[in-house]
Amino acid sequence: MTTGKPRMARAQRREQILAAATKAFSRTGFAATSLEDIAAEAEVSRMILYRHFESKGELFRAALDRALERMTAATDVEVGARSVSALVRWAAAEPAEFLVLFCWSEREPEHAERAVRVREAMESEVRERIARDAGHGPWSRWAARLAVATCLEAIMLWLRESAPEPDAAIERITRIVTSIVDSAGGAPELT
Repeated sequence: MTTGKPRMARAQRREQILAAATKAFSRTGFAATSLEDIAAEAEVSRMILYRHFESKGELFRAALDRALERMTAATDVEVGARSVSALVRWAAAEPAEFLVLFCWSEREPEHAERAVRVREAMESEVRERIARDAGHGPWSRWAARLAVATCLEAIMLWLRESAPEPDAAIERITRIVTSIVDSAGGAPELT
């Protein structure tokens, strides 16, 4: 018996499930999202989920990998105002992916290490940018960590406000992050 719907190709079905899982995970995180929630979001049965993913953990890892790949492709610019702009524009286009990658993954013990590595890589890039202008030191590490944390938190809060006026958000977030980065050069050395 057929339902009248043509069967999707395996890769297309997997992408549909990943998109639905990302959306479901973005609302409540890994622990609070059930396979039933994901199946309902994807409009498939749990059996179909298991044909593509062995577990909810594997599905979450695949959603993280997908989000990271898309973020990297969307933000592959030198650190600076353009990178903040690219990150905000990617978050506006893919809010569920941004939230899974930067909000929920860090809260899940099983997946936190990957999220921490992504954040540390971002901090390292910012620290190198600061070092070119102000040199290495404790203030450059502080400013890099604060700039990344502020940028990501500002984007999360902006998304929770229904992402109004992306261009205005870019301008405001860039101004804040720039002031943090600039503070590394003029701050006195720690004693």
